[in-house]
Amino acid sequence: MSQSNNKLSNTAASLAKNKLLTDCYQHMQSDDLILPTIPDVSFKIRRAVSDERSNISSIARIVQIDPSITARLVQIANSSIYSGRKKIESCPEALTRLGLKATQDIVTAFAMKSVFNAKSPIIRKKMTELWVHSSYIASISAVFAHKIPGFDPDRAMLAGLIHDIGIVPILTYADDNPDIIAHPRDLVETVRTLRADIGVQIIRRWDFPADFEDVVLNAENWFRNNKTPTNYADIVMIAQLHSFIGKVDIKKIPKIDDLPAYKKLAVHLDASDSIDILDAAKDEIEQIRQLLA
Repeated sequence: MSQSNNKLSNTAASLAKNKLLTDCYQHMQSDDLILPTIPDVSFKIRRAVSDERSNISSIARIVQIDPSITARLVQIANSSIYSGRKKIESCPEALTRLGLKATQDIVTAFAMKSVFNAKSPIIRKKMTELWVHSSYIASISAVFAHKIPGFDPDRAMLAGLIHDIGIVPILTYADDNPDIIAHPRDLVETVRTLRADIGVQIIRRWDFPADFEDVVLNAENWFRNNKTPTNYADIVMIAQLHSFIGKVDIKKIPKIDDLPAYKKLAVHLDASDSIDILDAAKDEIEQIRQLLA
């Protein structure tokens, strides 16, 4: 039996006994599962950046509608990833240093936290845990991208932030329908089964770059062995493995230098290098996490 047939068979068996999975799967298939909407300020920035008539001044006016995002843009423009000799003190200066494409991704990352919300204390706690995990992966991904030629730290940060975005609609559905969860493992199984497919729907709905679909689909596909050049999915995957150090039983995670993705990255860093990089960048990682928080 092929891998795809096995997956369908396993999904069918799970659907028969997991009401949460059944409902989410059916809504996903009929394309009416409630998906998070891209934050308004992010939507406006993305639209403005794609408009050839836009410039630094016009985009700065949009950003400055949200003072907290303006302040964080100035902070990140002065961070060790982007900093130059001159200290940035205004939004237009920050946009000039970061560039409009980078600003688009950074503003989206900052605005994303509003998506991770729920009514019930239990689901709200899970949303918070998901945000903390995602922002940590985003921070590590940004640091790695800064060290690897050809990658943008801001885009890597956003890729890390959205790698588990498909979990959000599942938690939202569980939040709205708490009575259908018969056992805690129902939620775990639903997330494991549908996370990637729902995530792809969100990436397409938000009109994000196609390579972000690859991040959602393959950020935990540890032994994917393709011949394509290193991409953001590889960076996010390796960032996740590093995030597990000291938190997960080492016997339960793959050995990092056995992974095809890591072998591609090893052109630029080896196992000891990557740990040294993260150790040296602890303050930088924490700074990015605080900015996202």
